[in-house]
Amino acid sequence: MLADDLMKIFEKDFNQLINEIDSYKNEENLWILDKEIKNSAGNLCLHLIGNLNHFIGAELGFTDYIRNRELEFSKKNVPKEQLKKQIEDTKQVVIVALSQMNGYDFEKIYPLIVFGTQMTTQFFIIHLSTHLAYHIGQINYHRRMLDN
Repeated sequence: MLADDLMKIFEKDFNQLINEIDSYKNEENLWILDKEIKNSAGNLCLHLIGNLNHFIGAELGFTDYIRNRELEFSKKNVPKEQLKKQIEDTKQVVIVALSQMNGYDFEKIYPLIVFGTQMTTQFFIIHLSTHLAYHIGQINYHRRMLDN
């Protein structure tokens, strides 16, 4: 079933995100911008937390989460342990929301217009999964570049 496969992918990637954040030897490096890097690892992490809580948690899981996208990129120096807890909490929100969906739910039109056009819920959730993986890769590169 699609929901089961997506839950496995999201769980794997959330665990990888926690591992990446935890792997920073110097916690201050989570918030450093260097050369052409426009977003710190910490802010990318906050962005993923906000993005997934909003688009999956609030819209599909009917949580009361209210997103503050600007804060995702402006907030600084959130302790590593707090980031990891927020990731873990977001993972649970996503897993619960997906576990409550059936095949028909994935075929429905996603309730928000995000890219200027309607799309199926399945399409958008797959996009959100690749978005998560993309930013995990950026965080990995950031860590390896700054945290020698």
